[in-house]
Amino acid sequence: MAEVSRILQSTLIPSFHSHPKTHTFQSHLPSFKRHPVQCSISTTESTTKATVSQNIPWGCDIDSLENASALQKWLTDSGLPPQKMGIQKVDVGERGLVALKNIRKGEKLLFVPPSLFITADSEWTCREAGKVMKKNSVPDWPLLATYLISEASYLKSSRWSNYIDALPRQPYSLLYWTREELDRYLEASQIRQRAIERVTNVVGTYNDLRLRIFSKHPDLFPEEVFNIETFKWSFGILFSRLVRLPSMDGKVALVPWADMLNHSCEVDTFLDYDQSSKGVVFTTAGPYQPGEQVFISYGKKSNGELLLSYGFVPSKGANPSDSVELSVSLLKSDKCYEEKVEALRKYGLSARECYPVRITGWPSELMAFAYLAVSPPSMSKQFEEMAAAASNKSTTQKDLRYPEIEEEVLQFILDSCEVSISKYSKFLQASGSMDLDVTSPKQLNRRLFLKQLAVDLSTSEQKILFRAQYILRRQLRDIRKGELRALTIFNGFRKWFK
Repeated sequence: MAEVSRILQSTLIPSFHSHPKTHTFQSHLPSFKRHPVQCSISTTESTTKATVSQNIPWGCDIDSLENASALQKWLTDSGLPPQKMGIQKVDVGERGLVALKNIRKGEKLLFVPPSLFITADSEWTCREAGKVMKKNSVPDWPLLATYLISEASYLKSSRWSNYIDALPRQPYSLLYWTREELDRYLEASQIRQRAIERVTNVVGTYNDLRLRIFSKHPDLFPEEVFNIETFKWSFGILFSRLVRLPSMDGKVALVPWADMLNHSCEVDTFLDYDQSSKGVVFTTAGPYQPGEQVFISYGKKSNGELLLSYGFVPSKGANPSDSVELSVSLLKSDKCYEEKVEALRKYGLSARECYPVRITGWPSELMAFAYLAVSPPSMSKQFEEMAAAASNKSTTQKDLRYPEIEEEVLQFILDSCEVSISKYSKFLQASGSMDLDVTSPKQLNRRLFLKQLAVDLSTSEQKILFRAQYILRRQLRDIRKGELRALTIFNGFRKWFK
């Protein structure tokens, strides 16, 4: 499925704000020409439909070895040291890096030099376009997205043509799911809302760039090249392939060759810059024999997060970092509803929040929110303390305990779990009878593929909720059994005294 290698920046796309200028910038195209092209990127959403006539290939099929081999040759000619791995078709990820020789556990591999990184400082083929973008102080993410599109449009005139030709034409990303598909296949999962927010951020970033820069320099940023279709492609590449390098002060970069490595939940090794060798490396988590695929970790991410950015769901039970976002809300019928909402707002929270639940339990922040949700008016003095503990932005002690309402808190979380479980059950029961009758075989395959991803995700997330349901029911049973025992003892004493 996805063939990416990096610790992805967890935050969403930074909002872009151009700094107003008091002087005008006279731009002109360089002496070489942009190649006219037929764009192969398309979307079915009516709000972003465009009839684009271009010949830019925008990458290749995800399993193309021809483009990958050309990339490897270009990288070698450009300074990549001899490698113990080669690009081959693999079972996990379509393409991946496979051991060509015996590789030891703890061995450093790759050594990709900085001259082969794509960063915010990379030189533009169209230098005037680069000057305009930097003059407007465009942040790294939208700058790199625009850079990729610009370089792709110059085809072989761009230094990066071999790299861009080897990128997937349609990254496996939720950016490429239509709103109808998100609503249909991810109706039970909170990842649906995060995907919608991500698409909204990409569209908003593009509209901001178009308004502030592209429309003022149409010769440098023609709409037939720089449009929402191509921005979805470039942001899909960034979300799935951009790496943050801690040893280079957190610089973000696209690292050709390194981004052909696939993810495994069973390894705990990451890409970073090695000061001694002056290149991006990773240290193997175990030995590899010739012919075995070599893996790294994309980070401790849930199955939903992996689907969101990379477009795949690990096999059942394979991800120890898996979690499900549980939605919890204050009751509007609560007499103290407004007072509680105000306490939450002080700490950047709202009346409805989502917290990660893992197979091993749930965070103290969820317990704190539940305490606030069920607390009676007599505990109003503790509302702010509870709200602070429900926020990860607070330095206040978060592990609160209020034994007098412990039972109500556990019941509140259990009720929230069971509401979510019922949504997953409804989707999974209906998934076998979904209408997949479409005229295009390719569209049918796509629908089946998306449906399978959604079923895999829903199954894994529901399993976590079932585990939480079991634990909560057992804790409530123990509390109630203890209360019943205490009541029996109390009644016995009362009869004795009588």
